Amino acid sequence: VNTRKVVQLFFTTLIIGSLSGTIVGLLLDLDLYTSGSVANLIVGIIWIAGISAAFSLIAQMGFFAYLTLHRFGLGIFKSVKLWNWVQVILIAFVVFDLIYLRYIAFAQEGETIFHYMVMPLALLVYGAIIAYLKAKDTNKGAFIPALFFMVVITSIEWVPALTVNDPKWLWVYFAPLIAANTWQILILHRLQQQ
Repeated sequence: VNTRKVVQLFFTTLIIGSLSGTIVGLLLDLDLYTSGSVANLIVGIIWIAGISAAFSLIAQMGFFAYLTLHRFGLGIFKSVKLWNWVQVILIAFVVFDLIYLRYIAFAQEGETIFHYMVMPLALLVYGAIIAYLKAKDTNKGAFIPALFFMVVITSIEWVPALTVNDPKWLWVYFAPLIAANTWQILILHRLQQQ
């Protein structure tokens, strides 16, 4: 991959992440942005786009960190099969932690753990779909690394929002991360083929 393709990946990811976060942020709090003047709407859009752009940049750092981690993992474990098993165990650990740790930190009286299972399991299912598409476009060996990236790396990038229990901010932070990560994982092999 040459410099031009890296720059192209950077800007397309930034745009996709920013747009997705802005759209989700506006939809979640539409009354806040549309009540008042047009200036309120414009400032609100700029603010949400800025936050979304920042999380898109975090997603890009996570992507390149994962590419490095993946190479280290292959070198340390000396076997693709063993490295894949380590990644599967880490995926299970992260999904469990997303459910259990948030439950013990934020559960209100009468709330069950099932309420805290929705987003992590949805992330796991979505990650599996994206990993399937990646494996279909490249080779079956890409499934586990793509699933690991979509679940584990996205969760690590999502930590600032996970420390509060505000559904609006969970989604505002999650939208640019998941959009940017999806784009990066699905486009990388195409950039390499060009």
